[in-house]
Formats: sequence, C-alpha cells, structure tokens
Amino acid sequence: MYSEKVMDHFNHPRNVGEIENASGVGTVGNAKCGDIMRMYLDIDDEGRIQDVKFKTFGCGAAVATSSMATELVKGKTVQEALAVTNKAVMEALDGLPPVKVHCSLLAEEAIHAALWDYAEKNGITIEGLERPVSDIGEKEEEVEEEY
Repeated sequence: MYSEKVMDHFNHPRNVGEIENASGVGTVGNAKCGDIMRMYLDIDDEGRIQDVKFKTFGCGAAVATSSMATELVKGKTVQEALAVTNKAVMEALDGLPPVKVHCSLLAEEAIHAALWDYAEKNGITIEGLERPVSDIGEKEEEVEEEY
C-alpha cells in the first residue's frame, strides 16, 4: 500500500522535464526491474541548485521518488544535495513498501550521478561524492538487507 504522499507525487509529479545545457546530468537504472531515472541540475556560481528536473521510465514508486528527490534538492547547495539519502526520500514520502525501496535508491544515485557530471564538467572535486553506479543492482541488495 502506498502513502498519500507517494500517490500525490505519482499523480502530480513535480519538476518533470529536461534542462537544456544543464550543469549536471545523471542517469541510473535498475536492470532487474527496468526502471531508468535521469536527473538534470542547474547549479549557480555559488554551488546552489537553482533548478532540477527529471525524466523517469518506471513504476509509480520510481516516478514518486524522482519527484520527491527533486523537491528535496531544489534550492540546496551541492553539499546539502549530496546529503539527501534514499532514507530521506522514503521518509519524505511517508514510506515505501519493501519491494519498492530500490526506487528511493535510484533517486539518491541519480542525484549523485548528476553531481558527478557537474564536478567533471567543472574540474572540481565534491567532498564525499563517490563515483556513481549506472545500475543500482549491487547496491539494491545491500539496502534490501536493511529492511
């Protein structure tokens, strides 16, 4: 069963679309279920996320977690965005069924992938940012064990 917030973000997703000439673009997927999430960030000269958009091919939970993730990072600094975890996304949505926890991990990894792209384009290092994975399959197993 999905929470009202999950249903709201699925039925009325926020920040859908693309950003032309985005500061950073990250794409991640899950080979097991076929979900693909792409996140676009527009980051200003002070390192603050001015705009964020997403495109997701996947289930309702994948759309909802993408939408919520964009809401959580919009207006934040790069470091604040880096701190947004899959748990934070799930909590903001009032939870997800255990079989959909991987969708929140996709959202976290999409943010990290977009930040990685931004860092590479600008020749900078973002402290605490590790190279993102393109397929969350390996990380999904670790997260599922927690729930």
